[in-house]
Amino acid sequence: MKLEPHEKDLVGAWKLVGGALTADTTAKRIEILRKGFLTELGADPSGWDVLYRDPNDGRLWELTYPQSEAEGGGPPRLTHLPLNEAVRKYGAVLVSR
Repeated sequence: MKLEPHEKDLVGAWKLVGGALTADTTAKRIEILRKGFLTELGADPSGWDVLYRDPNDGRLWELTYPQSEAEGGGPPRLTHLPLNEAVRKYGAVLVSR
């Protein structure tokens, strides 16, 4: 499972199934990419936002939880982060790993 060149933003969601919150296919895919494909470079000072590199094309990706009011931060979001934004938020040393 790879990130396609046209992909820029993957937004997961939770659905209510049988009375329980369940990750949708995008949230499950983000988890698979995070654990088995992308290279983790480090986190921001809060520890919630994490920077990753795609080993295939070198693009930088940021994992966030935009529904922070939800339990556990809510469903995940994986967004392509341009180099200048990554350096500003995570620092040049971290980005150059």
